[in-house]
Amino acid sequence: MPVLADSSMPAAALADTQLADPKQEAQATALMETLRCVVCQGQSIADSDAEIAGDMRAMVRERIQRGETPDQIRAWMIERYGEWISYDPPLSGRTAILWIAPLLLLGAGVWLARGRFRRRRR
Repeated sequence: MPVLADSSMPAAALADTQLADPKQEAQATALMETLRCVVCQGQSIADSDAEIAGDMRAMVRERIQRGETPDQIRAWMIERYGEWISYDPPLSGRTAILWIAPLLLLGAGVWLARGRFRRRRR
């Protein structure tokens, strides 16, 4: 039952409350849109209604408010939850296939289409 997955605890203070400084809020929002919710998996923490996403939004806002940069916060989130949490994972040996696979699939598609068009011309 998904309804029972959330606790009865109140939401974190900054989960759904914007920061007073519009520049800081813009930084926080931009970062939240690039981080994946660990429960929903298909949504960013900015879009998710899951309790953990609210806690993560609050963490991002608190850290932005303390003066941390979005890159520092992203690094901390990746360290805590793994590279999977980022919609834009860094290029490394572990994530190389994520970057290379689309190019390989596109190349294979072009190669197959080229063969099809050559056969039709004959």
